[in-house]
Amino acid sequence: MSNQSNKYAWTWNIKAECLEEYVQLHLAPWPEILEEHTKAGIRNYSIFQNGNQFFYCFECDDTGAAFAYIANSDVCNRWNAITSTMVQGSFDFNEAEPIKPMREVFYLK
Repeated sequence: MSNQSNKYAWTWNIKAECLEEYVQLHLAPWPEILEEHTKAGIRNYSIFQNGNQFFYCFECDDTGAAFAYIANSDVCNRWNAITSTMVQGSFDFNEAEPIKPMREVFYLK
């Protein structure tokens, strides 16, 4: 059994002019976007806000498979077409590393 964590976390900054819309989208996400992430194998997904910086954390047994599923999902591509314009920089789930994972340095069970 591997000691590698199945938790995945990263951070993004959202453009100031998009902040309110970005928050509203995530306070009332499309039901089908939630369903697609569940089908992709993503669980216990949280997003935390600190000003225009957002911290994302989820659990997933196979992020490669999850990101491939999301990249091929029409619903996720429609959602990402909206949200990707709000992120400083951008993201593409067809890239090898669409988001830069953060290193976990502490975990209390």
